[in-house]
Amino acid sequence: MNIHEYQGKEILDSFGVRIQRGIVAHNAKEAVDAAKELTELTGTGWHVIKAQVHAGGRGKGGGVKLAKNLKEVEEIAGQIIGMNLVTPQTSAEGKKVHQVLVTEDVYYPGDSEPEEYYMSVLLNRNTGRNMIMYSTEGGMDIETVAEETPHLIFTEEIDPSVGLQGFQARRIAFNLGLSGMAFKEMIKFVTALYTAYVESDSALFEINPVLKTSDDKIMAVDAKVTLDDNALYRHKNYAEMRDIREENPVEVEARKVGLNYVDLDGNVGCMVNGAGLAMATMDLIKQAGGEPANFLDVGGTADAKRVEEAFRLILKDENVKAILINIFGGIVRCDRVAQGIVDAYKNMGNINVPIIVRLQGTNADIAKEIIDNSGLDVQSAIEFQEAADKVQAVLA
Repeated sequence: MNIHEYQGKEILDSFGVRIQRGIVAHNAKEAVDAAKELTELTGTGWHVIKAQVHAGGRGKGGGVKLAKNLKEVEEIAGQIIGMNLVTPQTSAEGKKVHQVLVTEDVYYPGDSEPEEYYMSVLLNRNTGRNMIMYSTEGGMDIETVAEETPHLIFTEEIDPSVGLQGFQARRIAFNLGLSGMAFKEMIKFVTALYTAYVESDSALFEINPVLKTSDDKIMAVDAKVTLDDNALYRHKNYAEMRDIREENPVEVEARKVGLNYVDLDGNVGCMVNGAGLAMATMDLIKQAGGEPANFLDVGGTADAKRVEEAFRLILKDENVKAILINIFGGIVRCDRVAQGIVDAYKNMGNINVPIIVRLQGTNADIAKEIIDNSGLDVQSAIEFQEAADKVQAVLA
């Protein structure tokens, strides 16, 4: 589950990670009030106005701007709130901005120059261990750094049996070129950040940039946090942070009815039981010359109601030119699934795209007879290749 920057900073702050302080505003007046409050709290005279959407690269799209007085705070907040923000990580339509984060200016003058670093905490799937990835090249796209200057990216893997060790935190501070008070501050920052990652059951913490201020404080200026959905039952307060306005509406609807659905860009809708078979089905569609329009796992109870809900979700996508239903009858009998497909088809009326149904497993032969004798515009198949050939034929 993705959350907004201000929510990620709330989590970090709760674990003692120093953050750039800010207040959320939903309109220009609230932004001015927030700026005044921050001035009283921090003494800041300038403020940074940040669009709160689930996408990176906000600054490139005009979603992060500096305001040097209250008039500019009002003007900038008014411009950003309500705009469709287009970034390298959004569609061409962009995402509508419903709120902004008014933050303190932390790039103030002092005894040393501010420095920006990159830092993230995530799982290394190759080793099954958490790792801290960091670089001296903060404030930049980490993908660009990895491509052009890979030697400037460091990683620190953590043994889960002992957790982050002191020498590892010190090595991170050393590799970032820090010394003195900044060195000690970075050790505290890294230790608190890793604790926050583990205790919050997060899938990703990405802080870009981590800032060394002119007076050697270390703080998170940004915060991209992805929470593990499977652990939200342990964090009821985090579950309440979900902003469905930022999510695909079809995926939100699917979650409400208990279906595992991911929207894709293709032309062949998929309805499958089991995640592994769903992945294989998408490969099958690619092999047949099509592109999968979705990942949809209906699970082990593919009855008429569930099939009908799945049909409705798939048909919301205007790009779908065919639907491939691929069911393995292990937990559920194929003849029951076939009858569910027929019943759902009749309940929905006319479906204007070809449907290919592959049923394999328990009572697959009976299921094929039900489909073939239904009188509906549904083609049945038993073998994988047979289904692929029929998908290829309807797309031709």
